Amino acid sequence: MSADFEGYEQDFAVLTAEITSKISRVPRLPPDEKKQMVANVEKQLEEARELLEQMDLEVREIPPQSRGMYSNRMRSYKQEMGKLETDFKRSRIAYSDEVRNELLGDAGNSSENQRAHLLDNTERLERSSRRLEAGYQIAVETEQIGQEMLENLSHDRERIQRARERLRETDANLGKSSRILTGMLRRHLPTQKLNPAGLCFKSGA
Repeated sequence: MSADFEGYEQDFAVLTAEITSKISRVPRLPPDEKKQMVANVEKQLEEARELLEQMDLEVREIPPQSRGMYSNRMRSYKQEMGKLETDFKRSRIAYSDEVRNELLGDAGNSSENQRAHLLDNTERLERSSRRLEAGYQIAVETEQIGQEMLENLSHDRERIQRARERLRETDANLGKSSRILTGMLRRHLPTQKLNPAGLCFKSGA
């Protein structure tokens, strides 16, 4: 299971490194190459999202006692993915502004502040969404651990109850055996008496 996860990790690392390099090159490319590069980055971002989904599925199959380390790594990868998407959006906005300015000149600059404000709001929403997702994951893991603890306690209780029943049966068998031995002694030793301590002595002595 961990081997599959680590394989996905390596693929994700290679892919995100390529995406980062391409995003940084977008603003410096000629218009035709920029368009092609933007389409290529969009495709690779989708591949990275699919890798994260596969990694998430692998983590859910890991036993709860070993899952914490992998969950922390997943949160780090999701944060990295969010940063890549934000950087790509900024790169696309810069690219769109450049294309529009080439077509319209300075007439398109009037909405620049609005777009920047909208981008800030989008980033805040994405951060809030990631925090909610992380909180939900922690709640799910806590619930699973609690359920396993309750099951273990239930099994321990059953074992204790069975042990008590066996002890009671043993006490009952010992009492029965003691009564049988006392009866046997009384039948075979009619001229002797048993003192309270269970010792024999001859009558008339």
